[in-house]
Amino acid sequence: MRLVVDTNVLVSVLLNLSGVPARLLERIQAGGHALLFDDRITDEYHRVLNRPEFAFSPGAVAELLLAIQSSGLEVNALPLEVRLPDSDDLAFLEVAAAGAAAALITGNARHFVPVQGAHGIQVVSPREALDLLAG
Repeated sequence: MRLVVDTNVLVSVLLNLSGVPARLLERIQAGGHALLFDDRITDEYHRVLNRPEFAFSPGAVAELLLAIQSSGLEVNALPLEVRLPDSDDLAFLEVAAAGAAAALITGNARHFVPVQGAHGIQVVSPREALDLLAG
């Protein structure tokens, strides 16, 4: 299954290594599922996960990002005719659409409700994604 993971899910993984997002990431990797990304997404992952306020270990961040990039699929996304509340989130939708993702996983589903246009991407929480992978 192809999936896109919003940055806030990765923050949650590093904040709680036994929480739902961490278990989800383990299941994705163990199940041979592919995380989709492009340069915009990996840049955001790197930038956010290295913010001083999180104080994540640089080694843990590097290991997580390497795991995503080595087991995931880089996608060349095309622009969508959709406007979101935060234009920075559009990259995640565009990659999901271009890569035929089964779902976009986020802790902030409301960020992906268009203020203009429409998209056919299934947006789910980490808990819903665990259920999706189980079923």
